[in-house]
Amino acid sequence: MSPARGSMAAPVSPGVPSPCVSVCRMDPRTGWCEGCLRTLDEIAAWSGMSDLQKRQVWKQLPLRRVQRTVGGSEQ
Repeated sequence: MSPARGSMAAPVSPGVPSPCVSVCRMDPRTGWCEGCLRTLDEIAAWSGMSDLQKRQVWKQLPLRRVQRTVGGSEQ
């Protein structure tokens, strides 16, 4: 007996993409990567993070971009 069409597992989704843009320089003033605006801890942990944790990092990036642009360093 062959499996029913709908019983096959769905393709694995790629999940939450990394914000990496291959500009890997850390800003000593902010502690953020100049390319993706993540911290070293966030970069190192990325592959082990859940999608929820990755989305939480993504939510912080626009504010970091503004803070970097106006010269703020609050984290």
